[in-house]
Amino acid sequence: MRIDILTLFPQMFDGPLSESIIRRAREAGLVKIYTHDIRQFSTDKHKRVDDYQFGGGAGMVMMVEPIAAAIESLTAERHYDQIIYMSPDGQTLNQKTANTLSLCENIILLCGHYKGIDQRVRDHYITSEISIGDYVLTGGELAACVVVDSVVRLIPGAISDEESALSDTFQDDLLAAPIYTRPAEFRGWRVPDILLSGHEANIEKWREEQAYERTRLLRPDLYAKIKGKAKE
Repeated sequence: MRIDILTLFPQMFDGPLSESIIRRAREAGLVKIYTHDIRQFSTDKHKRVDDYQFGGGAGMVMMVEPIAAAIESLTAERHYDQIIYMSPDGQTLNQKTANTLSLCENIILLCGHYKGIDQRVRDHYITSEISIGDYVLTGGELAACVVVDSVVRLIPGAISDEESALSDTFQDDLLAAPIYTRPAEFRGWRVPDILLSGHEANIEKWREEQAYERTRLLRPDLYAKIKGKAKE
């Protein structure tokens, strides 16, 4: 898989994309991640990439020309399954979206800044928009890091125990059951006896029941969705 990130601040990705599972996935050749400085595609002698809004209004807008040049320089070399704009207007990132993106061969993530990007970029280049929540960040860089992390960990081989990813919270719209490790007792707080029983079928049944109950209590919106599917 290849991920190209278009940004005004490529250095922001140095830490998050160079540690833990993402680092190992890159070293193993499972994913290639490249950052591209949009300023390098500006024809302005000062490498300016923003300007005032037509019609007035507060905030500067990222210009169409350098973004178009950056995207076209990449699409001229290979096909991209998705060209994604990180935007608070976009579809909220969820596990289903991460699963879908993990199956892509090549994707572009465009990070906006200032007030946003010229609408013509969204109209003519962007295939989808993703938000990580109903709030506004300074730019799309942190959101892009979240997308990359959620996707790369799903690539086969990125996690040594691939079953772990399949049992994550939000797979099947359920929250995960409680998890425990050694010691079996700490300050009088005991691990549920069922988990120490060695009875695999009973343990799986307990985990399923706990997943449903935690979802009902903590995410009634997801629980209603699950119950709705069961009635169909």
